[in-house]
Amino acid sequence: MSWMENRTEVSYFFLLGLTNDPDLQLPLFITFLFIYTITMVGNQGMILMIVLDSQLHTPMYFFLGNLSLVDFCYSSAVTPTVMTGLLIGRNVMSYNDCATQMFCFNAFASVENFLLASMAYDHYSSVSKPLHYSTTMTTSVCAWLVIGCYILGFLDVSIYTGDAFSLSCESNVFHLICDIPAVMVLSCSGRHINELLLVYAVSFNIFFAIIVIWISYIFIFITILRMRTAAGQHKDVSTCASHFTAVSIFYGTVIFMYLHPSSSHSMDTDKIASVFYTTVIPMLNPVVYSLRNKEIKNVLLKLKNTFIFWKETNL
Repeated sequence: MSWMENRTEVSYFFLLGLTNDPDLQLPLFITFLFIYTITMVGNQGMILMIVLDSQLHTPMYFFLGNLSLVDFCYSSAVTPTVMTGLLIGRNVMSYNDCATQMFCFNAFASVENFLLASMAYDHYSSVSKPLHYSTTMTTSVCAWLVIGCYILGFLDVSIYTGDAFSLSCESNVFHLICDIPAVMVLSCSGRHINELLLVYAVSFNIFFAIIVIWISYIFIFITILRMRTAAGQHKDVSTCASHFTAVSIFYGTVIFMYLHPSSSHSMDTDKIASVFYTTVIPMLNPVVYSLRNKEIKNVLLKLKNTFIFWKETNL
């Protein structure tokens, strides 16, 4: 059945939401509002610092700025919908809204997948080949890597979003968000081939990025072990620690969510996983990089001192 034929069959979807208990809806709304506020302030603040401070105009922060942009975008594709459902009980989503949410969320998540791999390669070039770093990671190379991440991410998601909506549905009720596994579970038509396509496509994207990351880190750790000074080792480990933390959180959740059969999907488990990778991960990334990064701390301290000076002079 084609996409347009399916469109006439299902015109809207019902979201079950996190809970039906009215006593929990307001506290959950406040929690999501708090998380989303931190996500917006953290990621937009990171982008602003990188743009305004010339000391951060380096390849690593260029990638980090794009990571913050992607985190903000894919959180914004989902979190406001969840908050609206908790606040006013609006748990109905049109067919077009569902398709848009699915595409935007998965596209930016896919871009993040490739960005993390590009950042690993950047760390490898910085640590393992420091003398050639300026000629390896030029402005044009960084720009093309980021452009490639966006092209691959959006192209891949266009394929399997259309594939998910080509199925005819026996129901129009799913859990928290309009995501690919949730829509596929609703299908009454044979979805085995569609599931295989999804698993193969996501597996290729994830494991290609993971292989790039692991190879980069193998060479990084070999280089670190060969260093004679503990100060040099600590500096390079600290440089990679934030990225490695972000990689572990992101891929652990994505592999759990997408790379197991739909027959083993538990509604409650999927809700928890969906909340984590749609709202918590975008909030954690700027926090992780801020706490582990000396340059970001210095910029924050500089901004703090500037604000204190401005406040004292205007009193």
